[in-house]
Amino acid sequence: MLNNASSRSVRPARQPSQNERWRGIRAVLLALFLAVVISAVLLVDLLSFSRVILNAGDVSGVDILAPYDLTYDSEIRTRQAQDARASLVQDIYDPPDVTVARQQEVLARQILDYMSTVRQDEYATSQEKARLISAIPDLGLSSEDVDIILGLDEAEWQEVKDETVRVLLRAMQGEIRESQVPALRRQVPTLISYSLTDDQSLVVESIVSSLVTDNTFYNAARTEEARQKARDDTPPVPVTYQRGEAIVRAGDLVRAVDIEALDQFGLRQQETRWESIVGAVALALVLTLLLALLISRLQPSLWSRWRAALVTILLVGLFVLMGRLMLPYTDTVVPYLYPLPALSMLLAILFGPALGISVGVIVALLGAYLAGGSMEITVYLLAGTLMGALALGQGERIRSFMRAGLAVALTNAAVILLFGLLNPEQDMLKVAIEALVGVVSGAVAASLTLAAFFLLSALLDVVTPFQLIELSRPTHPLFRQLLFKAPGSYHHSLLVANMAEEAAERIGADGLLTRVGTYYHDIGKTVRPFFFTENRVGQVNPHERLDPRTSARIIISHVLDGLELAEQYHLPSAVRAFIPEHHGTGLTLAFYRMAVKAAEETGEEVNEEDFRYPGPKPQSRETAILMLADGCEARIRSAEPQSTEEIERLIRDTISARLDSGQLNESDLTLRDLENIAEAFADVLQGVYHPRVKYPEPVKIIGPDGRETEI
Repeated sequence: MLNNASSRSVRPARQPSQNERWRGIRAVLLALFLAVVISAVLLVDLLSFSRVILNAGDVSGVDILAPYDLTYDSEIRTRQAQDARASLVQDIYDPPDVTVARQQEVLARQILDYMSTVRQDEYATSQEKARLISAIPDLGLSSEDVDIILGLDEAEWQEVKDETVRVLLRAMQGEIRESQVPALRRQVPTLISYSLTDDQSLVVESIVSSLVTDNTFYNAARTEEARQKARDDTPPVPVTYQRGEAIVRAGDLVRAVDIEALDQFGLRQQETRWESIVGAVALALVLTLLLALLISRLQPSLWSRWRAALVTILLVGLFVLMGRLMLPYTDTVVPYLYPLPALSMLLAILFGPALGISVGVIVALLGAYLAGGSMEITVYLLAGTLMGALALGQGERIRSFMRAGLAVALTNAAVILLFGLLNPEQDMLKVAIEALVGVVSGAVAASLTLAAFFLLSALLDVVTPFQLIELSRPTHPLFRQLLFKAPGSYHHSLLVANMAEEAAERIGADGLLTRVGTYYHDIGKTVRPFFFTENRVGQVNPHERLDPRTSARIIISHVLDGLELAEQYHLPSAVRAFIPEHHGTGLTLAFYRMAVKAAEETGEEVNEEDFRYPGPKPQSRETAILMLADGCEARIRSAEPQSTEEIERLIRDTISARLDSGQLNESDLTLRDLENIAEAFADVLQGVYHPRVKYPEPVKIIGPDGRETEI
C-alpha cells in the first residue's frame, strides 16, 4: 500500500470553494430550467391552436369545418347499426315440452276426481261442499261455477269430466308460448262439443282455462348468441368528410357523432384536470432530480462548463419534445421512428457511456409515459438506448457509428418481432412493417449521432477520438518541433505517455486522451530547450550562471510557453489542460532549496510563490496520472535504481509526496486508483530502468599478424 495511506483515509471536512458553489448554483438553475421544459411539454397541447373544448350536449359557438378530406369508420354509427340488426333477431324458444301437457292432464284428472268425491260426500252440507271445491288451488272457480258443478247429475257430471280432459289435451297441442296463453284461453269455448248444455260448457271452459299453460320457454343464451352474431356480421359504417364541409354549425347541439368526428380530425381539446397537472409536474421534477444527481455523480465537471451543461439540458428537452410529438400515436408506426438511441450515443461519446446510458434511460421512462404506458414501446426505447450507447464505445472510427446503428436496428426489430409473436392476434404483416421501420430508425439514430457529434464537438470544445488520433501522429507540426528542438523532452514524453496510458487503462480513465495529452505536455520546452537537463549536450549547465529565482522563472515559463504554442496550433482544451496541470501548484524544489540555503547566509526572506507553478491542480484523473508519471520517471531517471524493489519504492514515495501536498485533491482519484497506477508505472519502468550487467573495459591485444586489436 501507499505510505501513510491509512492516516489519510479520514480527512477533515473541506469547505466548498467558490467554483464549487458556482457549480452548484448552475446545477440548480439548469435542473429547474429542464423541469420547466419537461412540464411544459407534458402539459401544453402542442397542436391546440385550432382546437376547441366541446362535449356531447354542448351548444357549439362557432362553425367547425373539416380541414381536409377524411374517411373513417365511425364507432358510434357502427354500434348503432349493430344494435339495429340485433334488435331484428326474434326471441328464440326451446321446442315444446310434451311432458307439460301430460302433467296438466294428470292434474285435471286429480281435480275432477276430487270434485267427484266432494259431490258424493253424504255427510257434508251443500255449503261445506261449495267451500271445499272453491278452495282448490290455482283453479279460480266462481260461485256460479261451483253451484253448477254441485247441481249436475252424475251423467251430466261424467260428460263434463270427459269433455274437460279432451278439450285440455286438444288445447295443449302444438307450441304454446307464455305470451300466447291468454289468446289460447279465449279460444277454449270453440273447442267444447255442442252436445253439452250451456252450464256444462261453462264448467268445462272455467276448468280448462285455468289449466292451460305454456309448454315452450324462452332461451336467453341462444337469443343473445344470435344477436351477437348479428352484431359481428354488421360491417363498419364509414363516414366521409370533404375539406370545408361543416362538422358542427354554430348554435347546433353537439351530438356524440360530432364529437367523434372532431376527435378524428384532432380538433377537440380535452379539459385538463388538476390531478393530471400535478402528476405531470411531479413526474418532471422527479426525473429531473434523478438526472441532476446522475450528472453530479458521473460527470460533475459538466456543471462547471456552462456551455456543455446547457447544451446537454437542451438536448434532453429536444428529445422529450420529439417524444411528445411522436410517441402518443401508438396505433401507427410513428413511435418506432423515435430516434432516442441518438441521444444516449451522443452523450456517451461526448461525456462517457455511463452518463449517456443514464440520461437515455430517464428519457426512455418519460417516453413510456408519453406512449400511454405501452409495455412494447417501453421495452423498445430502453433496449435501443442501451444497445446504442454500449455498441458505440468511444466512437474512434466511422465504422463504430455504423456498428452501433446496425446494433440498434437489429435490437429494434427483435423487440418488435418478439412482442408480435407473444400476441398471436396481431397482424404479422403489420408487425413486419413495424420491424422494418425499427431498422430504419436505427440507421437514422446513427446518422443523427454522427452529424451532431461533429457539430457539437466543435461547439463544446470536446475533444473527439478522431482529433486525438490525428494529434498522436508524429507528423503533427508541433510534435515534430518537439522532436527537433527538444529531443530529450520528446523521448521523455514518449516514455511518460506509455506509463500514463497504461495507468489510465487500468483505472478506467481515457487512455487515448492521456497518451496524446502527455505528448504535448512539455512543448513549452522547445522555446528554451537547453535549460532543461534532458536536452543538454555536454556538461554545460546554464543555470550555474543564474540566481535560483531566475532559473525557477525560466523553468516555470515552459508552462506558459506551452499554453501559447497550444493556442497557436489550436490544440483542444482537453489536451491543453495537460500543460499547466501536470505540475499543478507544486514548487521547483531544487531552486527553492538553493534560494533558501542562500538566504540563510544573507538573511534575506524567500518568497515561496516565486518558485511555484501557476497551476491549477489536476482537475481530471488523466492530468493527475500525467503528474504522477512525469514525477516518477524523473525521480527514477535521476536515482538510477539497481533493483525492482527500489523502483517500486521510488514510485510509491513520489505518489505519496503528491498526495500529501494536496496536488491530487481535485482529481477524483481514489486510493485504489493510486495503487493500480503505481503497479502500472512499475511494470513499464522495470522494462526501461532494469539493472544491467556491467561489461568489462575493452583491452588491447596483439594478433598473430602483429597488429593491435581492441576487444
